[in-house]
Parts: sequence; structure tokens; C-alpha cells
Amino acid sequence: MSDSNSRLVYSTESGRIDEPKAAVERPKGDGVVRIQRQTSGRKGKGVCLITGIDDDEAGLVKLAAELKKKCGCGGSVKDGVIEIQGDKRDLIKSLLEAKGMKVKLAGG
Repeated sequence: MSDSNSRLVYSTESGRIDEPKAAVERPKGDGVVRIQRQTSGRKGKGVCLITGIDDDEAGLVKLAAELKKKCGCGGSVKDGVIEIQGDKRDLIKSLLEAKGMKVKLAGG
């Protein structure tokens, strides 16, 4: 057996062996929330990427749900980035500024 395949995955005594997952460390932002529009790799459909929010995963999911409801569209949270479908940058900016966040529109 080679060293690259020596990781234990299953044991007949205890079943599947799961490695403990380390908490994902996201870099701390500079206090500015950035809203960027992106279409690449999405078949021409645009999304707004919201980055720079210093909150845990549960807080991001809650904020994303609130933004989706107010914008009337779908979205998700992936790797600490909130994705909102459609080009709703101005509406998202006003909603986040109402929460006391410093917001910048990034990109084109």
C-alpha cells in the first residue's frame, strides 16, 4: 500500500470514519461591504455578489434570506459570499445602508 492511500475511511467496528472538519477561516474585511455584478460562467444570467460582511454563516444566511425577500428573487450563500439573482445592486445598497453598513458598488 502506498502512503497516498493510507487514510482510514471505514472500520468494521465503528463504521464510517469522518475526519473532523476545521472551521473555515475567512479573511477579515476592511469594514466595507462590496456589491459586484457578475455574469461569467452563469449562461448570461447576472447575479450580485455581496462580500465583506463580517458575520458567521448563520448570520449570512439570515441576511441573504431577508435580501431575497425584499428583492423578490432567489439567491444563496457560498463561501461567505451572498449571491442574489438579477441586477439589484441599487436596491441591495440602500437596504444594507439602512442597516448601518458602509457599502460600495464594485466592478462594472
